[in-house]
Amino acid sequence: MEGFDGYKPAMAMVGLQCIYTGLALFTRAALLQGMSPRVFVVYRQGVATLIMAPIACFTRWRNPYNKTSLGLKSFCLIFITSLIGVTGNQNAYFEGLYLSSSTITTAMTNLLPVMTFVMATIVGMEKVNFQSLRSVAKIIGTIFSVGGAICMALVKGPKLLNTILVLASSISDDENLELGCAFLFISCLCWSFWIIMQVPISASCPDHLYSTLWMCLLTTIQSSIYTFMVEPDLKGIGTAISFFVQAWCIQLRGPVFVAMFSPLCTVITAIIASLFLHEKLYVGSLVGALAVIIGLYIVLWGKAKDLEEIREETLNNDIQKLEPKSLLNNTTSYSTDLEQSLLPPHK
Repeated sequence: MEGFDGYKPAMAMVGLQCIYTGLALFTRAALLQGMSPRVFVVYRQGVATLIMAPIACFTRWRNPYNKTSLGLKSFCLIFITSLIGVTGNQNAYFEGLYLSSSTITTAMTNLLPVMTFVMATIVGMEKVNFQSLRSVAKIIGTIFSVGGAICMALVKGPKLLNTILVLASSISDDENLELGCAFLFISCLCWSFWIIMQVPISASCPDHLYSTLWMCLLTTIQSSIYTFMVEPDLKGIGTAISFFVQAWCIQLRGPVFVAMFSPLCTVITAIIASLFLHEKLYVGSLVGALAVIIGLYIVLWGKAKDLEEIREETLNNDIQKLEPKSLLNNTTSYSTDLEQSLLPPHK
């Protein structure tokens, strides 16, 4: 049972990447039909707020001991994270998705592990020791994953699928493509900031459902100020689920663990887009997908070794705390035995 529990964060992140794949594909189709990306963000966050509100309230009502209060520090952290990590991220992401394509969008988001790794290293959340095999494995795995994503986006090679049938609406101009990549780069920066900020938010507000509700609500207000039109869409479910799953996995395994699963979205998107949206699939894409998977497993191996080391250090510290008391008890016992055996009995 413990072994299965150890796989839960990885399984949750794989399922989350499948959700992101569906969001990228269906949102791209909706944007090509004329929907405004900014309007889409407003209603998306609004629906997420409506979904999370009864869930969070019901959970707090069922658990009377879980009465986490939102202090000024927690509110400021959530507000800033919502402004940069959600409002800025979502608007830049969907603008880039509209100007580029679903495959390029998910490929560009694979810059997320590098940015998150660098940010986590700068703030001290991730330690880098070039003499350690684990650190080298994480660096090499990151390079493999990002290199594979770049290969999927830039290296073509012979065509494999959809060599004749191509949707005209999926072709972007060069100028739009460059602008879309710029928006996606900004989105990755904001997204990395959101992932890093989950650590202090989880520390100040351990109730993930409660913090997610506030994040969705604040993002809705911020996005509404940015745009005045509201148009309904039910894809906000993905936002509510993704925030909760990522916050849960970050608390268990750290921000780099969550960021490293983003390459899977590129692989899944490329396959589904080629099958159902008739986008071209090249040999370079398959080679890049293989590199992404290899890099992902290398990084996960390094993170697993880090967890083993942390557990060993914790166990050793516990043993060291118990040893002095044990030695003191043994010494007292030996002294008592010697006194009883050497001193003659009184008559």
